[in-house]
Amino acid sequence: MRMLPRIDPTQTIAWKQLTQHAERLKTERIESLFDSTARRARQFSARVGDIHFDYSKNLLDEEARAALFDLVDHCQLSQAIASMRAGEAINDTEQRAVLHTALRIPKHEVPTDVAARERHENIHQVLGRMQDFSERLRSGQWKGYTGKSMTDVVNIGIGGSDLGPLMACEALSPYAGPIRLHFVSNIDGAHLSRTLGRLNPETTFFLVASKTFTTQETMTNAHSARKWLLEAAHDQAHVALHFAALSTQSDLVEAFGIPESQMFAFWDWVGGRFSLWSAIGLSVCIAVGFNRFMEMLQGAYAIDQHFYHAPPSENVPVLMALLGIWNTNFLGCATEAVLPYDQCLSRFPAYLQQAVMESNGKYLNRSGAPISYATSPVVWGEPGTNGQHAFYQLIHQGTQVVPCDFILPARSQYPLGDHHPKLVSHCFAQSQALMRGKPTDVALGELIDAGMAPDRAHSLAPYRTFPGNRPSNTIIFPILDPYHLGALVALYEHKIFVQGVIWNIFSFDQWGVELGKQLAGHILKDLTSGVASDQQDPSTAELLRIYSQFQVNSDSR
Repeated sequence: MRMLPRIDPTQTIAWKQLTQHAERLKTERIESLFDSTARRARQFSARVGDIHFDYSKNLLDEEARAALFDLVDHCQLSQAIASMRAGEAINDTEQRAVLHTALRIPKHEVPTDVAARERHENIHQVLGRMQDFSERLRSGQWKGYTGKSMTDVVNIGIGGSDLGPLMACEALSPYAGPIRLHFVSNIDGAHLSRTLGRLNPETTFFLVASKTFTTQETMTNAHSARKWLLEAAHDQAHVALHFAALSTQSDLVEAFGIPESQMFAFWDWVGGRFSLWSAIGLSVCIAVGFNRFMEMLQGAYAIDQHFYHAPPSENVPVLMALLGIWNTNFLGCATEAVLPYDQCLSRFPAYLQQAVMESNGKYLNRSGAPISYATSPVVWGEPGTNGQHAFYQLIHQGTQVVPCDFILPARSQYPLGDHHPKLVSHCFAQSQALMRGKPTDVALGELIDAGMAPDRAHSLAPYRTFPGNRPSNTIIFPILDPYHLGALVALYEHKIFVQGVIWNIFSFDQWGVELGKQLAGHILKDLTSGVASDQQDPSTAELLRIYSQFQVNSDSR
């Protein structure tokens, strides 16, 4: 049985070499690396299909890159990939396989292995049901309790059951069909109330996305949505006309009022933050149509094949992962910014926050020992050009170096005058400015040339100085369509996997989210009783007292 290797990367020869290379390169400037390598822009870039990945604006030379490739070998990445593809329980702490990539295998690519073939058949059976159901909703054939067709669908989920489909529906909004999609995740009543306030129960359909059908946030919202429907429909039987479940728990689904025929299953080898490709993507099918959903899977499948077969020097997700490790572990960068220059990708940074940080935000290695090196960086970002007028100040002149991923479709889905060329010019200018910066003497010369008095110019020039030498990658592709969205997501999924392998951590569990849930249950009991129990710490007990006091004062007004 193959399992993930348990190799401390810091004990490899490659890690020690990389430490030396980082020390050597700290005195270099990225711009000077272009002088020493005439074709650097081409030699430090890679292609997968028509997606171009440029990483030439990194403080990385050929020797350091070669050591990164050695690190891949020393950490046995190829063996780890083989274990994942074979369905081994590489999610060791939960004893689960990690097979979200199996969801993207085309129907005609039937595996030879018996277990894999059965899994493949089950996947495409569910996809067939998703096609039938989504088409009935989109065509108006599905009727509500008053005989009207659906106009709105509300996806109720949280985490991967919300962030993935929400991101995809927003990204593919140019392809949106007749059904309006809404997403509710927060247990804060404002989220559901404000959404339902715009909707008509006669023409609203709900997707309840919870594998266990017990997720507190999701089920609280689902029960409130059912109550809202029944206040208008008055008959429990009508729940079946307005709800479907994305779950594996048929008994709980049926108890809620949803027939098993409207339950779309997925499997324990599909992690929540990697579940977009499963029944969790039903909202995407409804929004843009099943064929376009399948195009998204095709784009991801193309990346899978590239990841499995391309050598590290040409393998885009491997290169992305290694650059992240280089910047995080050897150059000391604590964060990464994801900067899509397409408004339709506005939710992509938030999606990646979960995918990256819930996967690799771990402090124990695969042997259960504490880790002495950094793992996941903090991931954040906003679409350009909005971010330029917000946090780019810190990226350019702050005390922290923030590696950036610039993501750019070459063509816009919304061609309007010269908007897109201006957007592109800003994207390229920002990565150029991060690399080049602006020396003080240049800033001084500009001020004097503009007519400023020399004394004043000398005092202001330092503030107009940009240190530069700040790393970035640029991902450019023809257009943001379903195929390229699927490919883009898969690139980052495989990047996450590679980094987890090299960092010697389990990327596919998320025990860090459990403690807060457990404590919330105890606190809820105290809120209900109005008395803080002995198990509460003094700070929380005082907060409970203040909260109760505010509640009483509010009621008395």
